Amino acid sequence: MADQYKEQLDQVRRLAEEVALREGCRLYDVEFAGGPNRTLRIYIEKEAGGASLEDCVNVSRGLNLMLDVEDPVPGGSYELEVSTPGLDRKLTQLWHFEKAVGQSVRLSYLAVEGSPQSLEGRIHSVNGPKITVENKKGSFEIDFNQVQKAKQLFAIVKGKKR
Repeated sequence: MADQYKEQLDQVRRLAEEVALREGCRLYDVEFAGGPNRTLRIYIEKEAGGASLEDCVNVSRGLNLMLDVEDPVPGGSYELEVSTPGLDRKLTQLWHFEKAVGQSVRLSYLAVEGSPQSLEGRIHSVNGPKITVENKKGSFEIDFNQVQKAKQLFAIVKGKKR
C-alpha cells in the first residue's frame, strides 16, 4: 500500500514538474492530505521575483487537465491547491537545504541512538547528505536521512529581512 501511494505521488510530481516548467516555474513540493477533505497541494516557485498569483492559476489549470486525463489520485474527489511555499517553508528535499544555506531553520531529527531531537539554527553548509547547522551551542552535522521535519524560518532583524 505504501509503495502504491509513493508511486501515485511520484506520478503527480512528474506531471506537476512538467506543467510548472512549461509555465516558467519550478516545482518546489507536492503534498497530499487525506481524510474526508482530501487536498492535493502543489508548491511552485520562480527564481526571479517569486511565483505570482497568475503563475499559480496557470499551473493549476494545466495540471488540473493532466490530472483529469491521467487520474493518478484514486479514491474519489479531492481539492487541488497550487501556491508558493511561503516564507516559512518546509524543507523536504536535499536541494531545499542546499538552497537555504545561510538561512535559519528549525528541524526535528533522529539522533544516532534513535531518540528524537530538535534543533534551531542557521544552515552553514550541505555536503552530500550531511547538513551542518550552527547555533549558540555549536555546530551540528545531521544526515539528511535522519531529518523528520524541517522548516525554514523567516525573521526580521533590525528592520531587515533575513
